[in-house]
Amino acid sequence: MDKNLQKPKILKVETVARSRLFNVESVDLEFSNGVQRVYERMRPSEREAVMIVPIIGDDLLLIREYAVGIEEYELGFPKGLIDPGEGILEAADRELMEEVGYGARHFDILSKLTMAPSYFSSKMNIVIAKDLYPRSLEGDEPEPLPQVRWPIARMMELLEQPDFCEARNVSALFLAYRFLHP
Repeated sequence: MDKNLQKPKILKVETVARSRLFNVESVDLEFSNGVQRVYERMRPSEREAVMIVPIIGDDLLLIREYAVGIEEYELGFPKGLIDPGEGILEAADRELMEEVGYGARHFDILSKLTMAPSYFSSKMNIVIAKDLYPRSLEGDEPEPLPQVRWPIARMMELLEQPDFCEARNVSALFLAYRFLHP
């Protein structure tokens, strides 16, 4: 990071819209050169999320989940919010059990990603899960999530699938590929 950069001064923050899930804030900023701007963002949250790249045998384990924003089913990796008081790996194991019916005996944390940081404070922890064993927990999904096994040997071919296009999934795929093929 450039040591000469100085963060803008926050002059005012106010809520401009609120829904059941979202709280939009207007943020008045003054930059170090005196220029003032008004930005909008989702209210920052301390909660992080986890995305798990499960490996079962020689395959990746993916799910198909409905994405209301694009009104389509999306192929991707299991994911979810980290509950208060829960660690990254505890959340990864719980989400695996809820979404795919497996627990894992081994995890590797690959990275922590941001998503549209100009608007969101969200952080997604990307984790590989290995040595899976059957174990289910009831989750909050409204319908069962179909599972798709994809050969690790052909993992980069997922990029050619029209329903595998969500940026966090693509990032997780590249991180997993680098981890598995050093």
